[in-house]
Amino acid sequence: MASKPGLFTEWPWKKLGNFKYFVLAPWVVHSAHKVMVEGVTERDLMELAVVPILLMRLVHHLIWISLSRFQTAGGKHRIVSKSLEFEQVDRESNWDDQIILNGLFFYLFKMILSQNMLNMPLWNSHGAVVIALLHAGPVEFLYYWLHRALHHHYLYSRYHSHHHASIVTEPITAVIHPFAEEVSYFILFAIPILAVVFTRTASVLGLAGYLFYIDLMNNMGHCNFELVPKWLFDIFPPLKYLMYTPSFHSLHHTQFRTNYSLFMPIYDYLYCTVDKSTDSLYETTLRGEEEIPDVVHLTHPTTLQSIYHLRIGFASLASRPYSSRWYMWMMWPATIGSALLTWLYGNTFAVERNKLMKLKMQTWVIPRIGLQYVLSWEKEAINGLIEKAILDAEERGVKVISLGLLNQGEELNRNGGLYVMKHPKLRIKIVDGSGLAVAVVLHSIPKGTKQVLIRGKLTKSACAVAHALCQKGIQVVLINKDEYEQLKLRLPSDLGGFLVFNHTCNPQVWLVGDGLSEQEQKRAPKNTQFIPFSQFPPKIARNDCAYYSTPAMMVPKTLENMHSCENWLPRRVMSAWRIAGIIHGLEGWDSHECGGSIMNVDKVWRAALRHGFTPLDQP
Repeated sequence: MASKPGLFTEWPWKKLGNFKYFVLAPWVVHSAHKVMVEGVTERDLMELAVVPILLMRLVHHLIWISLSRFQTAGGKHRIVSKSLEFEQVDRESNWDDQIILNGLFFYLFKMILSQNMLNMPLWNSHGAVVIALLHAGPVEFLYYWLHRALHHHYLYSRYHSHHHASIVTEPITAVIHPFAEEVSYFILFAIPILAVVFTRTASVLGLAGYLFYIDLMNNMGHCNFELVPKWLFDIFPPLKYLMYTPSFHSLHHTQFRTNYSLFMPIYDYLYCTVDKSTDSLYETTLRGEEEIPDVVHLTHPTTLQSIYHLRIGFASLASRPYSSRWYMWMMWPATIGSALLTWLYGNTFAVERNKLMKLKMQTWVIPRIGLQYVLSWEKEAINGLIEKAILDAEERGVKVISLGLLNQGEELNRNGGLYVMKHPKLRIKIVDGSGLAVAVVLHSIPKGTKQVLIRGKLTKSACAVAHALCQKGIQVVLINKDEYEQLKLRLPSDLGGFLVFNHTCNPQVWLVGDGLSEQEQKRAPKNTQFIPFSQFPPKIARNDCAYYSTPAMMVPKTLENMHSCENWLPRRVMSAWRIAGIIHGLEGWDSHECGGSIMNVDKVWRAALRHGFTPLDQP
């Protein structure tokens, strides 16, 4: 919202939320009915084309969002290195409002100018030339002066400041404006459209192409990385006056009083408002400088749908804890296509870049989903991908790599120890995070607890938790005979007295891992506290019990670029396994934490608190 909101700043359908697309329903239904009842030869191409054009614009924006985020996560051509936070993602979540407005204008023009738009051809060369000339002339000229007017303190505080709240721009920043301001832009862009309609030189591809051009330039100009090659300007030097670059417009968002032009900088050159650093910034960012992270967190998508929840997926979904949504099933062709694409790509890729003080971090993704990790024939390929990621990080000079989710499976790679055995001279430190995970679980157990029940797959972390509890004199109950025998072998004999097998005992605190069934949850007494020690949360089966988060902590406010959620965790919360790698890097610890080794639980907990990580408020 603008600093001093003016008239008509809010979009009319804001209160409709996700149902805002129903605004278009009457027009779509009318158009569909008209197409169905008319003869084939009388059908108006424009009547058929409106909905596909709107869908094309949606997909176009989404592609640019993913491309931009992919580049800013691991690319070297980033323009502004400041932090992007959840507040900006929320502010820009209504980026599709302008597409709805565009659809309404189309249907309105079609209704009022029906005779002029009747039997519109697929293509008309004369109309395309008229659109190009009118855009380069009146549209660009009028936009330049409208834009300068919007920077007058009166209009800026009431309207345009909303757009400029984003210093670090993303492609969708281009269309984030108050309603009244967006309408003024549509009036400008309507000049070429109405001209070709009235002169009967309009065509379906001409109008669709003009909208595509506007979206292309808008999205490109608001990317936070430079992508326009220099050879274009070398071949045709006047192009610098006819096409802007992302770095050109980025200066407008950082300097405010320069580079006002829409897509063609010629008017900035004519009226001497070009920023003096335009050329140098373009050359510097195009040349780029690769940023070497200190810490890498290696994760993977959990399900096919979780691809959209990655930071490079859908921005609005990535900014919220992961949950399956009904409308995602409608996208299964695109989902399977994305999965095949990442599978064929066959390499890890960066999805996120963060910074804490001077420590630089990246998150890399293994292109495999959770289901593939349990398939025996995928084991070798997945291990190969993890090993390659570790060696790539080693070659680049990364100091620490933490293994997230199933990348540290005991059956898969002995909790990461396999790679140390194969490469004993590794300089990079491999961290499975079990020490901090254990610390988080232990500090989640209510004070005064004398007895806990452990149920689920006995991982390295689970055994370490049981060991620590027995040392504190807390009785550990198991209701599964095999798990009891397995855990008994892993504990020192002097602690065996605190380990109890009793399938009828029901303590109020359950420490749970993978394999906990809904039936087992139902046998727990009322008000039982389920505290996970596993990477994945249990499926909630009780409304009268408390379910804790998987081991995780709140991140310090100084951790930059946090604008996506880690799987099912809330905002600005990280898993203990990921934080452990960060702590390892901050402290400069010169040892691996993988295989059979585990960090001192108290030591890593104190270090996490010292660096600003705080425990979650649990139920």
